Amino acid sequence: MFGTTQRGVNAYAKVGLETGVTAASPHKLIVMLYDGALAAIMTGITQMNAGNVQEKGKAISKAIQIIDNGLRASLDKEVGGEIAQNLDALYDYMSRRLLEANLKNQPEILEEVRGLLADLRDTWNQIGNAGAAPVPAKTPAFA
Repeated sequence: MFGTTQRGVNAYAKVGLETGVTAASPHKLIVMLYDGALAAIMTGITQMNAGNVQEKGKAISKAIQIIDNGLRASLDKEVGGEIAQNLDALYDYMSRRLLEANLKNQPEILEEVRGLLADLRDTWNQIGNAGAAPVPAKTPAFA
């Protein structure tokens, strides 16, 4: 009659995420995108190792979507110059590698991309903690 407990938990989590996104600075939004992509890749690795093809595909697709529609879309190439261009190329590389990992069922490729994203996330956090002006970015449109 009232739905499952899991549905209630999911709704609560969604409200919490939406509230966090609304209150987040542009810098924090990028961190959230990195975190989401990293979590999706870790899920992809787990599902790949478990032989769960459908869930592996969902997780890898989610990571690609976050990279392409979140991180890449947030780059302002005109203002960001060479750094933004290099990040765009790196994000493109990561998306292609994730697709390859999915098609070839190779967790080592997922680990490669996970490492690249983790390094970028750590660097982004250091920029934010130092108070320096980060690479200009538009507000991410990923949802």
